[in-house]
Amino acid sequence: MTPFDDASGPDFGPGDPTGPPPLTMEERAGVLDDLAELEVFRTLLEPTGIKGIVVDCPDCDEEHHVDWALMQANLQQLLEEGQTGRHEPPFDPDPDDYVSWDYASGYADGVAATAEQDEPSGQHGAAGGRHARDD
Repeated sequence: MTPFDDASGPDFGPGDPTGPPPLTMEERAGVLDDLAELEVFRTLLEPTGIKGIVVDCPDCDEEHHVDWALMQANLQQLLEEGQTGRHEPPFDPDPDDYVSWDYASGYADGVAATAEQDEPSGQHGAAGGRHARDD
C-alpha cells in the first residue's frame, strides 16, 4: 500500500491530489470574521507591545505563540486552501508578548464600550441617546 492509496484513508498531505474538502459557506464566513477581528486586535494591541496570539494546539497539547502576520497568513491560507500548513514557532518566545483570542476579544470589547461611554450625548442615535436637558 502506498501513502496515496485510497484504502489508507484521507491524508491531505502534500502529495494528495484531492486536497481537503472545501470550506462550507458558514466556515468561510467564520474565517472572514476571524480575519476582521484579528485586524482589530492587532490595531489595538500591537502598539502596547503584544506580538500576537497564543493558541492551544490539540495535536501536541502545547501552546503555540503566533505573531500577527503569521496568524493572518494562516487564516488566509485556510480560506483559500481549506487547511493551514505547518509553521515553525518563534524561537524562545516570551509568553508575556502574546495573548489568547479570548483576551484580545475582551480587550477590544472593553475599548469599544469605553468609546461608547466617551461619545458626546447627542451621538448615540435617536433611539437611545440622552441629553443633559432630559435630566
